[in-house]
Amino acid sequence: MKIIVAIKQVPERDARIRIDAAGKWIDLQDIEVALNESDAYALEEALQLKEAQGGEVVAISVGPERAGQTIREALAKGADRGIHVEVSDPDALTNLDSLAIARLLASAIRDEQPDLVLTGLQSDDLGFGQTGVILAELLGIPHATLILKTEVTSTGIRVLRELEDGWFQHIDMPTPALLTIQSGTNKLRYATLMGIKRAKMKELRAVTADLASVAPVLVRDRVTLPSKQRTTEILTGTPAEAAQKLVDKLQAEARVL
Repeated sequence: MKIIVAIKQVPERDARIRIDAAGKWIDLQDIEVALNESDAYALEEALQLKEAQGGEVVAISVGPERAGQTIREALAKGADRGIHVEVSDPDALTNLDSLAIARLLASAIRDEQPDLVLTGLQSDDLGFGQTGVILAELLGIPHATLILKTEVTSTGIRVLRELEDGWFQHIDMPTPALLTIQSGTNKLRYATLMGIKRAKMKELRAVTADLASVAPVLVRDRVTLPSKQRTTEILTGTPAEAAQKLVDKLQAEARVL
């Protein structure tokens, strides 16, 4: 079984964020980066499937030169080889939307003819949750989202999906297929020292991104840091009336009850 895992390099959760000079994205100079958390769970699912069924896990990522570090991390954890769709211009990369990224991934994946393509549910930086399903459409294969568990069957793959309000859904799918993996499904493994050494010897193929063919349809106008606000409101009336007003606000505004 050949499994391709799409991974993304994103800013560290605790990184100090600054808006860039253009005001359209964050300043990526000297910022700490990491493997997108949701993609880490997709990688773990792929590695467990490989351990159970055999085969090959290929990690693929679209990004600048530094994204190769994240692919090497995936190789250190157990992926067999990597594909780096390299975008040399960081400004061009930040302007790409989910459709453009999915097109770049699809062009690099088609010749691989994988049995499964796994992605994270969404990225920590943009959080659109669209790249996986768009990629499935471009590849012309069935897909399912919010996957908690996978099981290979004689006819394809059986998956467990998370729905709303505590409901779940089992689906039997043919392969090839694409799955977007929910975070928290497995315990993530760490890269061992031996794995890090072996990663240096594994294949990491670089592909130059054809940006001329992937003009974005979504244009980001500007981004702003969230403003910190503190407000105080006095609830008047009798103790019973004030208590009822507090409950109403906790339910309707704070949404904690």
